[in-house]
Amino acid sequence: MARLTRKKTKKVGLPAESLVYTGDVKGGAATVAVMDYDEREVRETSITTVQECIAYRDKPTVTWINVEGVHDVPLLEKMGECFGLHRLVMEDIASTDQRPKAEDFGEYLYIVFKMLSYDALKGEVVPEQLSLVLGRNFVLSFQEGIEGDVFNAIRGRIREGKGRIRKMGADYLAYALVDAVVDNYFLILEGIGDNIESLEEAIVSRPTQETVQSIYRLKRELLILHKSVWPLREVVGILGKHDSPLIRETTVPYLRDVYDHVIQVIDTVEIYREMLSEMLDSYLSSVSNRLNEIMKVLTIIATIFMPLTFLAGVYGMNFRRMPELEWRYGYPLVLAVMLGIGLSMVRYFRKKKWF
Repeated sequence: MARLTRKKTKKVGLPAESLVYTGDVKGGAATVAVMDYDEREVRETSITTVQECIAYRDKPTVTWINVEGVHDVPLLEKMGECFGLHRLVMEDIASTDQRPKAEDFGEYLYIVFKMLSYDALKGEVVPEQLSLVLGRNFVLSFQEGIEGDVFNAIRGRIREGKGRIRKMGADYLAYALVDAVVDNYFLILEGIGDNIESLEEAIVSRPTQETVQSIYRLKRELLILHKSVWPLREVVGILGKHDSPLIRETTVPYLRDVYDHVIQVIDTVEIYREMLSEMLDSYLSSVSNRLNEIMKVLTIIATIFMPLTFLAGVYGMNFRRMPELEWRYGYPLVLAVMLGIGLSMVRYFRKKKWF
């Protein structure tokens, strides 16, 4: 259960607001990328010092600052100081086993949820914590990993000016990021669905021990997906209520659309879990039926040989005064009787349709 619950022994005994990274260090240095844009132009840059972010706090343009790698705690502290983020927010960003949630701090919104990817070779769902801070004119995104994300399409739309993203504010950008993550859930479900179809064919044809292991593995992956998606419904629902002045009324319908997508993902996850449970029951029933067939055949064979064994035992006692021992046709007669009994029993069992 290492991927379901991560150890937090590093934080035991420490006071609140202690910034300690609780995830697995995946190697590589943290990076900070900036996209600053309006309707007319886009400016992209990578910053090396957090002090460079100060210039983007109060700009009239929309600024997206993306941090990849939250294991760099000093970097997180400086980012928090630069944008006036609460220490508890920074603590949640560094603690990578947070339950999806949304919190309103007045001047900004803090949103944390899971960005998932699917390793097709291993058949595993890989969770990664994603934290968003929505201000009036900026969005900060903190990614746990440094090996890519699902936001390339959004970057392309910003660069090319496609759609309405360049015409809208920071709240629409935050919506677009959440929507991209949720849409990626469908791709993960598609991969899991393909594996489920393969398992169904295997169970119908010839189930093996590897089949049931694959079922348990998929149930585990769906449990991870369920844990990530179920609380997200509440998060998107809160954002779509338009209680914060940071979310404009024009963005609310889009958030409600994301809410519908989250519900679809949850429903699909529940359907897949039911399918896997039924497949496991089918596997167990198949194994039980196959065992019953084997036991029936062995029982029939044993029943046929019971009278034959009795006759062989009787004439194997070698008493001196057994008349059949010295009879010329005794041996072939006993064999004929045994053969007749065996064939009669086989015919009887076939008539009863026992095999």
